[in-house]
Amino acid sequence: MERLEGKAVVAQGGGPTSVINQSLVGVVIEARKCPFITHVYGARFGVRGIINEDFLDLSQATTRNLEMVAATPSSALGSTRDKPNQEYCARMVEVFRKHNVRYFFYIGGNDSAETCHIMDSYARSVGYELRVIHVPKTIDNDLVATDHCPGFGSAARFVTSAFACLDLDNFAIPGVFIGVVMGRHAGWLTASSMFARRFDHDGPHLIYVPERTFNIERFLGDVDRVYSKLGRCVVALSEGVVSEDGQPILLQLQNHTAERDAFGNVQLSGRGTLGDALSDMISERLKIRRIRCDTFGYLQRSFLGVVSDLDAFEAREVGEMAVHFATYRDTSGSVSILRIGDYAVDYVLTPLNQVAGKTRHLPTEFLLGDSDISENFKDYARPLIGAIPRFDRLIAPTVGVL
Repeated sequence: MERLEGKAVVAQGGGPTSVINQSLVGVVIEARKCPFITHVYGARFGVRGIINEDFLDLSQATTRNLEMVAATPSSALGSTRDKPNQEYCARMVEVFRKHNVRYFFYIGGNDSAETCHIMDSYARSVGYELRVIHVPKTIDNDLVATDHCPGFGSAARFVTSAFACLDLDNFAIPGVFIGVVMGRHAGWLTASSMFARRFDHDGPHLIYVPERTFNIERFLGDVDRVYSKLGRCVVALSEGVVSEDGQPILLQLQNHTAERDAFGNVQLSGRGTLGDALSDMISERLKIRRIRCDTFGYLQRSFLGVVSDLDAFEAREVGEMAVHFATYRDTSGSVSILRIGDYAVDYVLTPLNQVAGKTRHLPTEFLLGDSDISENFKDYARPLIGAIPRFDRLIAPTVGVL
């Protein structure tokens, strides 16, 4: 069988993660082994780098340098939120023709999968032979056709550790705390906060995800109930919680005006609007004096030193498998992770049209009522997050009043 010969381009799209560079290095090192891949280029700042012909020749990067970058968080090549249309893709193909690029590896989440699908379809329509492989990455863990996504395990480890620390703080000086976690359409990351519970009455006491309708009156009632019982309340809240009309609560609080990106997504992260507004309501309606809130924002995406070993390992493997699928299967697609037994994985190639533009939500069996997560979720997420640092509470009898 004659192999398609030419250069390979790898790029990173969407939000960075703690392990996305493992996938990058997996692609680069594996591609450099293939005799029919003549050079490996890295496009700086995603697909925009292709349009601008802004490439790094990663064929000349040392293995030592690549391995150091692999262990470094965030996107080493830079990223983008550009949404390619047919004209954009035409310009990309023109650049690929000029450089004889025949393999395109795009590391990213939902939007990047859609970009891969558009690019693959356009290349086919104009008769340009190109293998387009979507390499999965997203802390949101919401890609379909895969058990989980590289980047999620490490971000979930951060969220778990953060809520464990915040709950200890809240225990020391009681009050109400709201932590707003990333998750536009799915609550996987917010759900991981449940691992912060070790003892009875540990927080988060309330967990809200987009898979359940968020009602402000019910929320206030939940906080009042927990606070009345425990004298404190810790809340894990997904940034993407929605009201009865299916719109993000943030839009309701901002009178339906909010910034959107090129893909039409409402800008939810990086601002404290949601937590601040709910904190004000608690203060006004429940008359609780001590209320604090934090929006985790970018911290959870690529926090140095909080990395799941399994997440890093699998992120490298999906990069390596992307090259194998492109060269030896000689086809385009999205790399998917399948879970086998307890615990092992296999890697398969899924058609791009089965992944692009779709969202994988928390299944019903992982939800417990409107404000909590089922213990079943722990069996799913525990291998991905890894061992959580231990913490303890004082255990001693109280001394009676003399």
